[in-house]
Order: sequence, then structure tokens, then C-alpha cells
Amino acid sequence: MNKKTTLIIFYSCVALICIAILCVVNFFIVPRIQAKGKSAEAFLNVGKQVEQEWYPIEKDLVATNQAGEKVKLSDLRGKVWVVAEFFAVCPHCAVRNGTELRAIYDKFKDHPDFHIVCISVDPEEDNIEKLKDYGTALGADVKNWWFLNAGDEKETHEYLEMTMKFFKIEHRTDPADIESNGRFSHDMGLILVGSNFNVIGKWPLADARSEEGRKLNPGNYEKLKKEMFDKISTELEKAASEP
Repeated sequence: MNKKTTLIIFYSCVALICIAILCVVNFFIVPRIQAKGKSAEAFLNVGKQVEQEWYPIEKDLVATNQAGEKVKLSDLRGKVWVVAEFFAVCPHCAVRNGTELRAIYDKFKDHPDFHIVCISVDPEEDNIEKLKDYGTALGADVKNWWFLNAGDEKETHEYLEMTMKFFKIEHRTDPADIESNGRFSHDMGLILVGSNFNVIGKWPLADARSEEGRKLNPGNYEKLKKEMFDKISTELEKAASEP
């Protein structure tokens, strides 16, 4: 075999090895990196949407509040309100409601056009007495912070998912998981509704505040919290100026 032939074979082998490496990178490594990046992004942006995705609330919801009063979400037309899913024995809701929602309430509760709504994803268990005790523990005045039981579990979940567009509510199946976290896994995001009865924002404050959220993006919680407070302030100013 002459020198020229040897060189051709050598460089052909190098080329084949390079092609093989590129194939491995393109088909195995790159997709994994992209998937990991998307996973982190999905976690950080859970519950967050872009401006063009905001939407009107097209169906009403009738429910009973912690005072035993029948109310409708449409009663809040003209107000600026925050809505969240919860259930009474959910430990994550207790922390979020006592931290994020309580801070929002303390800031804006004296404004006549402000309201908070917490809708139970477990209406079979969250009777009026439990809702009343829950509201009392948080210092919530029924005039501007409702804890609601809408009756049928299936219809409630459909309303929250299809009309309000919260993420899908899941029934937990593992007994140990249920013991620690309750029967349901649900969206912890906070939705903001404007005076025109349109959803105008959603913030995943609880997720951003979590250990994983702070690890992935240390400043995200403070950024999102300020953004939400500023948006509420802006919308309340607009509501107050409307005839």
C-alpha cells in the first residue's frame, strides 16, 4: 500500500468518525440538553402566559362562600380580583395563602374595587364550616375575600380548567403522598382578573418561592411579586377612573 492510499484511508476514517460524533451529538446529546432547558423553563414559567393569550371569562360560577351566602363570580364585574385554587387540608395552599395571598390582601384590602377569590377543588370535604374556619385563620373579611364551595367536584374542576384555564387537577393515588399533601395536585398560580371580567395575568409565586425555583432563578420570586403588585395597582387605578 503506497503512501497516497494510506493517507486517503486515514482521512476517510477520520471523516467517518467525525460524522459519527456529529450524529451522536445531534440525535442524542442536543435533544437532552434542549429537553432539560425546556423543563427548567417550564418550571420557572409555570402558570405564566404571554399578553396575547389573555382571555375573557365566558361562563359564570355560582358557589357558596364562607358566610353561607350564594354568590356568583359575575358579582365581581367592575372589580379587580385575584383568584386561586385551594383546598382546606392542602399544606402548600396554607403556605401560599398565608404568604402570597395574605401579603396581597394586606396591601390592597382597603381599596373598594379589590377582591380575592379562593375556589375549593375539594367541594365534597370543604364544607361551609371549614371554609369559615379557614377564612378566620387568615383574617379574611367575607366582603372582599371569598372561600368558595361550588358544589359538584367534576363541574368545579371543569370550570377551573376549561373556563379559568388553570392547569389540570390530578387525584393523587399514593397513600403516603395523600397523607402528606392531600387528595389533589393542582395549579398553585395566582390569576388576576380585570374590571372588564377578563383574565389579565397569572403569576406562579409559590413555585418561584420554592427551594427549586430559587435555585433555578434566585431573583425570580421578587421580580414576579413586584410585577404582580404593580399590575394590581395599575388595574385598580383604571377601575377607579371608569364611569
